[in-house]
Amino acid sequence: MYSLLTYMALIVGVNWVFAVTPLLELPNGELWSPASLIVGFVFVVRDFAQRRVGHHILWAMLVGCAVSWWMASPELAIASAVAFAVGELGDWGLFTFTRKPFSQRILLSSLLGAPLDSLVFLLLIGIASAEGIIAMSLSKLAGAFVVFFLVRRRERREAMPGMASA
Repeated sequence: MYSLLTYMALIVGVNWVFAVTPLLELPNGELWSPASLIVGFVFVVRDFAQRRVGHHILWAMLVGCAVSWWMASPELAIASAVAFAVGELGDWGLFTFTRKPFSQRILLSSLLGAPLDSLVFLLLIGIASAEGIIAMSLSKLAGAFVVFFLVRRRERREAMPGMASA
C-alpha cells in the first residue's frame, strides 16, 4: 500500500513542480523543464508499486491524473494528463507482458514510456522538436538508469550462492 500511495503522491508532486517551475531555454532555443529529471523516477516507482498491487496500479494512475488536473492551466493539465496516460500505459504494458528480470523490465518499460510521454506532452503544448523530445526523454531516463543499475546489482548478488545473506 505504501508504494501505491508513494506513486500517486509522485504523480501529483511532479505535476505541481511542472506547474511552478519555469521552462529553461537551452542554447539551441529549445525549452526544457528541470522537473523532467524527476519524471523518470515516477515510471520506476510505478514498476515497484505494480509489483506489489498488480493491475490495481491503473486505478492509481487515474487518481494521480485526476488530482493533477486541478494543479495547472487547462492546456497544461490536458497535455500532462494525456502524455502521462500514454507514457504510463506504454510503460505498464511493456512491464506487464515482458517476462524478463525485474531490473530489465524497469529499463525496457522506461525506454518506451519516457519518450512516449515526452513526445505527446511536447506535441500537445505546441513546442515539439526532435531536440526537445530527446532532451526531455534523456532527462527522464536518467532516474530509470540509476535504479536499473541498483536493482540489477541486487539481483546478481542474490543469484550468487552464499551471497544472498551478505
